Amino acid sequence: MICLLQRVTQAKVEVNQQIIGQIDQGLMVLVGFQKKDSPEVLPKMVHKLLHYRVFADEAGKMNLNLQQVNGGLLLVPQFTLAAETQKGLRPSFSTAASPDIAHTLFEAFVQQITDAWQAPQTGQFGADMQVSLTNDGPVTFWLEVAS
Repeated sequence: MICLLQRVTQAKVEVNQQIIGQIDQGLMVLVGFQKKDSPEVLPKMVHKLLHYRVFADEAGKMNLNLQQVNGGLLLVPQFTLAAETQKGLRPSFSTAASPDIAHTLFEAFVQQITDAWQAPQTGQFGADMQVSLTNDGPVTFWLEVAS
């Protein structure tokens, strides 16, 4: 499982020119699943995402997590994160989870975050989405957990 998280001052996702998810300060996270992923990866990523220290404390050091700053969370499913890019000039999606499995895992991931903290804002699985954000820093991290 791959999460590309970006610390933002604002982010939103639109489908058909309608805003379906929007946050102010917090994390905008692109979420991708690989074939090898199973439901066992979800609790690991939930913990990592909610506790990863990317927000500045009073000394300006990255010591605070999303919950400590009561930030917003916008999760956007993005299968292209699982692309194989080592060879050639065109991405291969042979390593990405099938849409059915990825959709099930994404919905379970959203539910586990909701159970652990609060309901996040989300993009729409399988939709053509327009995502906009203001990256704060910029601060961007690639998080990966495996089964």
